[in-house]
Amino acid sequence: MKKPVHNPREVAEIVAIQALSFVASEPERLGLFLAETGVGPETLRNAASDPNFLLSVLDFVLRGDDTVKTFATAAELHPTNVAAARQVLGDALGDPTWERDVP
Repeated sequence: MKKPVHNPREVAEIVAIQALSFVASEPERLGLFLAETGVGPETLRNAASDPNFLLSVLDFVLRGDDTVKTFATAAELHPTNVAAARQVLGDALGDPTWERDVP
């Protein structure tokens, strides 16, 4: 039995890896992602270990409502969990580009 993960950054990275798998599952979506990131198919696996790359995966998925909803359904997550994973990972990496909604 696997030990549950409680570290928010680890959870965010797991969600990002799931998102990468989702992106890679459809050739057209993968092609668009690779073209935008400049990563080649041969370096995709190595890039997946880079937290900044994982951040770009989440950004790609979150960019379109349909894409994030489809991914969230496939991963059995609520779309807000995907956004939360992006927030946690961005905060951990000191990413200033993500804007928070302040109530």
